[in-house]
Amino acid sequence: MLADAVAKMKDGKYKDFSMNDEERYELYLAAWLHDCGKVATPPHVVDKGTKLETIFDRIELIRTRMELLKRDAEIAFLKRQLNGQSTEAYDDEYHKTIEVLEANMKFLEECNIGGEFMKPELQDRVKSIGKEMIKLKGGQQTFLSEEEIQNLNIPKGTLLPEEREIINDHIVITIEMLEQLPYPNNLKNVPEFAGGHHEKMDGTGYPKGLNSTQMSTQAKIMAIADIYEALTAADRPYKEGKKLSQAMRIMGFMKNDYHIDEDLFEIFVTSGVYKKYANDHVAESQIDEVDEDSVLGKK
Repeated sequence: MLADAVAKMKDGKYKDFSMNDEERYELYLAAWLHDCGKVATPPHVVDKGTKLETIFDRIELIRTRMELLKRDAEIAFLKRQLNGQSTEAYDDEYHKTIEVLEANMKFLEECNIGGEFMKPELQDRVKSIGKEMIKLKGGQQTFLSEEEIQNLNIPKGTLLPEEREIINDHIVITIEMLEQLPYPNNLKNVPEFAGGHHEKMDGTGYPKGLNSTQMSTQAKIMAIADIYEALTAADRPYKEGKKLSQAMRIMGFMKNDYHIDEDLFEIFVTSGVYKKYANDHVAESQIDEVDEDSVLGKK
């Protein structure tokens, strides 16, 4: 869609860009293969929907431990009653303990989602909760393990740095896989087109750190298409699909930061390609009004 829109330009930076049927098929094939390296990425990392998720979400283990703490508090409370020690002060203490435990559990569940930035004070609260002692297996241990604290305190998103590196490696594997395949001459650029969609115009992307002058127009087009699809996709276990206005606003910021090509992004917006894609592939509930002038920085 975007490549065809660019090829129709009669003026501007890309007025000389064109594609014949073979070149269009070459880009089409690269688009299908651009993430083939993910076959070597562990599914529990690719699909990590929460901070504590591995092959299952370990928040359930924490809920069980929290129920044990509530049980212990209840047992202590009932023992006092049986011993004739029940007083209003003890009653208040018990109910306050239960309130604190339930509030802590709700807080940990929210941290596990990874929906907001973990400020230092939030990380300190996780550590404080984690240091509480719990009776398990005839002995005592901390409420949270060090590994659980590390995951819950991920500042943004659900991935640890080492997991993020594993995710990023998929593009390296993609390039390695595609470069080993024999291609007819009309498909020789497939590895370059497919392997450049995480590069940025300012050279801060990966895996090669290419800048705008080192990238083909097709690779730049792939980068915009990949970002837009990722932002609006509703089938990712680790996030909800964003509304069009949110997705385009984010891409506008990326354009301002020289992460995507400014001229191609303007074509993406003004040609209506983003709307056409949304009408075909995005849930109706996500489609809202986009302030195109604002997105393009014309306001």
